Amino acid sequence: MSKTYFYNGAIILSDSQISNGYVLVDGTKILDFGHGEIAVESDTVKINLNGRYLSPGFIDLHVHGGGGFDFMDATLEAFLGIANTHVQFGTTAMCPTSLTAELSGIYAVLDCYEEAIKKNDTGAAFLGIHLEGPYLALSQRGAQDPKYIRNPEPEEYEAILAYSSHIIRWSAAPELPGALKFADYLIENGVLPSLAHTNAIYEEVLEGFNHGFSLATHFYSAMSGITRKNAQRFAGTIEAGYLIDDMDVEIIGDGIHVPPPLLKLIYKIKGPDRIALVTDAMRAAAMPEGQSILGRESDGLPVIVEDGVAKLMDRSAFAGSVATADQLIRNYVRLGEVPLVEAIKMMSQTPARILNIHHRKGKIEKGYDADLVILNEDLFAELTMVMGDIKFQKYS
Repeated sequence: MSKTYFYNGAIILSDSQISNGYVLVDGTKILDFGHGEIAVESDTVKINLNGRYLSPGFIDLHVHGGGGFDFMDATLEAFLGIANTHVQFGTTAMCPTSLTAELSGIYAVLDCYEEAIKKNDTGAAFLGIHLEGPYLALSQRGAQDPKYIRNPEPEEYEAILAYSSHIIRWSAAPELPGALKFADYLIENGVLPSLAHTNAIYEEVLEGFNHGFSLATHFYSAMSGITRKNAQRFAGTIEAGYLIDDMDVEIIGDGIHVPPPLLKLIYKIKGPDRIALVTDAMRAAAMPEGQSILGRESDGLPVIVEDGVAKLMDRSAFAGSVATADQLIRNYVRLGEVPLVEAIKMMSQTPARILNIHHRKGKIEKGYDADLVILNEDLFAELTMVMGDIKFQKYS
């Protein structure tokens, strides 16, 4: 693999940016970076940034689909199609995410992942599976299918984890019977428990956090706020996410699931080191608006995509995001009014730390994986490099 030399651009580092900077890639790794220009070997591929931004690659912790495919389809075509779709928007690595389903549906996704990681050579890399459900609060199910929602039972989740070594995070409601024992088992097996679709009050979230629930899945979506029981008020999951300093939160930064005032509030309280931007995209991402399907193509939930979001057919609730990674950056800069360096941190460095891969991904740093994105002045992705290979290039 040859060297690649990016020069004459704004290089986005973890806490600053270098104007008129360069990055030199050797094989799959970042060899060097700095200000100005350097002499390179004659066979080095040279890419003039022409003042554009060079960013670390975007890491999407939570994505269901895109380009007309859903991971629940459990086909090689779907897995590769989603990876090829999102790489066009700066995603260099992702966690394929399931939906609540019957056991056979979950196993089908796990089987397909095993095949897909061997053949995914043109899209965003797969980091491991994220299971969302089926251990959720029925009252906070959102668009998850209620007939498959259940409490965690050791016989079931132990068998699932024994079946696949590729599960790296699992979203569940911490207040359910057996959820704390479930979280303990996940931690013992190197899997990240995330709290999601939950009606927990603050005290239940705190107990869950002490058992390993350290990440709040799609913060604000499908989770409790302040509630009243027998005339008394109780802080909910949202308040717990703010009050527990070491709780990470992931944000669907489409500007719709979490509107601009809340984008600002989350940033003000949690800061970029505790916020991970996620697309939570379903199959209609990067597709024309209109009717679509949430979940499996064969028996999923019909939805309508309009106004930049998927909705239930009766338009009574959102049914999924159609966001892309570079859109999240644009939104947090423009709607959330945060500096570009910090918006990019929330899409790269913070997700890498959450997944414990921050020693090799998420930053432009010597020795790190060469996952890079060129963004134009309007913050649209124009080139995506994954492990030193250019997977997408808007202009030749």
